[in-house]
Amino acid sequence: MSANRVTTRAVPSRSGGARTPLRGRDAELAFVEARLDALARDEGGIVRVGGPAGIGRSRILAEAAAAARRRGFRAFEGAADPDEQFVPLGPLLEGVLSGDEPLAGGRRLRDLARTPGQRFWLLQELGERLREAARRGPLLVVLDDLQWCDDLTLLTFHTLAAGLSSHPILWLVAVRGGSVPSGVRITLDRIRQAGAHELVLGTLEDGAVARITEDVLGAPPGPDVLRLARRAEGVPQLLVELLGSLRQEAVTIENGTAGLPAGPPAPRELPSVARRLGQLSAEARELVQTAAAVGGPVTVALLAELLGRSSAALITAVRESLDADLLAESGDRLAFRQDLIREAVEAGLPLPLREALRRQAAGLPPGSGAPPAERPGPAAGTAGTAGPRDAAEADRLRTDAAELSATAPARAAELLLTALELTAADAPERPRIVAETIPPLWQTGRADRARELGAAALAAGGLGPEDEAGIRLALARLAVPFDFSEAVRQARAGAALPSVSATAKGRLLAVLAVGLSMSGDHEAAERVAADAWHTAAAAGDRSAEATLTTVRSAASFHRMDLAEAFRQAERSAALADALGVSTSLWVPEALWHALLSHTTGRTAEALAATEEGIRLTGEQGRTAATRMWLMTRSRILLEAGRLAEARADAEAASPAAGDPGPGNLADVTLRYVMLRVALHTDDRPTARAYAAQARRMRGDGAPVVRHFGSWMLALMADFEGRPDRAMAELDEVMTSPAADRPAYAGLVDPADAPVLVRLALRAGAHERAAQAVAQAERRAALNPDLTLLAATAAHARGLLDNDLAPLLRAVRLYEDCPRTLARASALEDAGRKLAATRRAEAVPYFESALALHARAGAGRDAARVRRRLRAAGVRRRPSAAGLSPDWPELTAGETRVVRLVARGLTNQQAAEDLSLSPHTVSSHLRRAFTKLDITSRAQLSRLAKERDSGE
Repeated sequence: MSANRVTTRAVPSRSGGARTPLRGRDAELAFVEARLDALARDEGGIVRVGGPAGIGRSRILAEAAAAARRRGFRAFEGAADPDEQFVPLGPLLEGVLSGDEPLAGGRRLRDLARTPGQRFWLLQELGERLREAARRGPLLVVLDDLQWCDDLTLLTFHTLAAGLSSHPILWLVAVRGGSVPSGVRITLDRIRQAGAHELVLGTLEDGAVARITEDVLGAPPGPDVLRLARRAEGVPQLLVELLGSLRQEAVTIENGTAGLPAGPPAPRELPSVARRLGQLSAEARELVQTAAAVGGPVTVALLAELLGRSSAALITAVRESLDADLLAESGDRLAFRQDLIREAVEAGLPLPLREALRRQAAGLPPGSGAPPAERPGPAAGTAGTAGPRDAAEADRLRTDAAELSATAPARAAELLLTALELTAADAPERPRIVAETIPPLWQTGRADRARELGAAALAAGGLGPEDEAGIRLALARLAVPFDFSEAVRQARAGAALPSVSATAKGRLLAVLAVGLSMSGDHEAAERVAADAWHTAAAAGDRSAEATLTTVRSAASFHRMDLAEAFRQAERSAALADALGVSTSLWVPEALWHALLSHTTGRTAEALAATEEGIRLTGEQGRTAATRMWLMTRSRILLEAGRLAEARADAEAASPAAGDPGPGNLADVTLRYVMLRVALHTDDRPTARAYAAQARRMRGDGAPVVRHFGSWMLALMADFEGRPDRAMAELDEVMTSPAADRPAYAGLVDPADAPVLVRLALRAGAHERAAQAVAQAERRAALNPDLTLLAATAAHARGLLDNDLAPLLRAVRLYEDCPRTLARASALEDAGRKLAATRRAEAVPYFESALALHARAGAGRDAARVRRRLRAAGVRRRPSAAGLSPDWPELTAGETRVVRLVARGLTNQQAAEDLSLSPHTVSSHLRRAFTKLDITSRAQLSRLAKERDSGE
């Protein structure tokens, strides 16, 4: 045999958890050791480790912590995560309260972090705990990925670092290079002023790259492998991932040297790039993927052309991609940080899509890329100079926008804004374009911009009646969810204009009727609706007819004729569905139909409608409608006893900063839901916060908002043990004419009739209790087919007369109703009555009530029923039926989210899997973390494994 035999073998796979030695960082490690030497001399301080993504910041921090422990120092390691920014102080608490030697007082610190208004005491407590620990020896506190830290973590870090500067505590923090959020930038400025040391990591030299390559492949690299390795441009994470992806199939070892016998491999996805891409918004992800397919530096204008959007619409996506360290500015173009990243992104795209994008980009003329929405219009100071070509282009954009309005309102809004830019200030068609632009703007979450456009057009003056009517109609439609009184004002002013077409007048009157109905002025709404019917019929306007049919339904509901109300609501929803979403004059008519379905006992049908509405409007980008659907579902979930989910929806639908007006729909839905949930769960700080909102609502111009505020304040007063005050809060509502009382306010929701009776009896207001019972019984008599109304009437009567028979009847009737808390309340009241004379017979009623309250997450109610059970001689704690045996602390919604997250899904992935919004998933996760007393996904994963294994 020849002594020079060639041997060939595949590269063996290393363990996924194996870590290669740290190469090329001798100077950096020496710097860390010097700071630890100073710490040993009781000299603390701050070290900031910086550098781009993948450069090895986390590895330096881990090596520093290991070196500190070798010296006998205590080391606390925390890290932020982009999916966990909702956990207050999570990164820092995770660091100091986990590991082999956690800081003392963990439960107290977590409680303070979760409780609003306790920031001062949290800082004091955590500072004192660190001082105590430092008295026993030096401390190293590590905080990784500062750019993702929540505001409370940032505040606590720089405050404690300054306040404890005389103690032997070394703070070692890492932050990614490039742009960071303003809060992080302020924190970095403060620690720099406080004398923080900076350790900036650069790319690795060729010698270190060669050694890492040998570590990963198990043999020295040949020239072809080295050429490939240099494509990582000295970034350790990219280098290790690139080599790891090739180890099994492309690299072989011949005569002790790693080589590429088949030549350079095709580009492939890399885990860190896929992870960073997944953390982007959908818009930024599409932009980065499109740039990767085009290849080479690319102009924003070309990306806009390929994506079918204006350059202005890409501002946020471009900024996000730069912040993520995927793209960088290259002159007037965007380029990838490394070409290897571009190839990894491109490799994740289907081949047909890559080829199509390349062909599309190649087919554009040189310098092209400016889509219609970006082509120059009249300059700022040249109003009135637009030429015929501009007018023709504006007409074309308006036509395109009309076609897109139903499926892509955001794109329609961009086209219309460009049409406005191309239209001279004195052009006769400009007011009509303004009126067309307002709806898609507010529908896609830009209500402030829409209102500015309309207000400016009205202030400019010189409008003809038809043009002014069109703008006022658009503004009235915008105002309906936000400010009932403003909607009425705009619609009334538009309808009063002379010589307005039948179509415009009919629509203005229809929106006026909606505004009056929603504000609680029912008689005026019916009068206006009657006039509007004739006008709309003369114009043949089916959109106005759909809106007016909803007003008729609300009027029937106010008169307690729920069967007729439901019939009209079905007709309205069917009309609107046939006409299409873009024709609705106010909000999707199906919203009212869903809420009414729930009120009449069809909760499953109502929830299915809301889920479909949320899905469709989310896909279309109709932000305003999605939030309205979320509001509606939050109200349904509340009254169905699914409190955590109701709160999550309410939080997800909370008004955005740009929303105009006081947010009347939020007043009578979101704030009401949040207060009721807080009362059931004994969340006193939240209850007080929303009671303060209720006080503001008492001064609103809309009667319905005032009445909701009164009812919320009455519930809060009763919660605080002040029944007399509760009755005083209801003086305006209880003494107002019946015609003025809002039929859909919480005060007269069928399931709340017993609540009002109980509240009045506690205050000794027997006449008001009797008034509430009479109204409940009248409502049930007018609607004999609705079991829910019969149940609430019997419940209210049993409370008023202190009679067991109607209470037991209510319990039986509630069995067929989807109102968990109402049924639990009737069970508790029946048990309370039985306990007075037949204690043993009361126990099953209390146990059933307790199970329902526990399933709903109504902690305060469950605690009250447990006290009744103890008084009846029952010491055991009955199980809460319906809860997951693995996660008994959580609601069903929280359990579904926790299980997915524990498997490693991101918030976005869990949201897509469950057909929820990412905000709702975050809310469920935040509540779950609180209940489980954990602060990180890592802890959740460990807990899930323990429970799955039965430990």
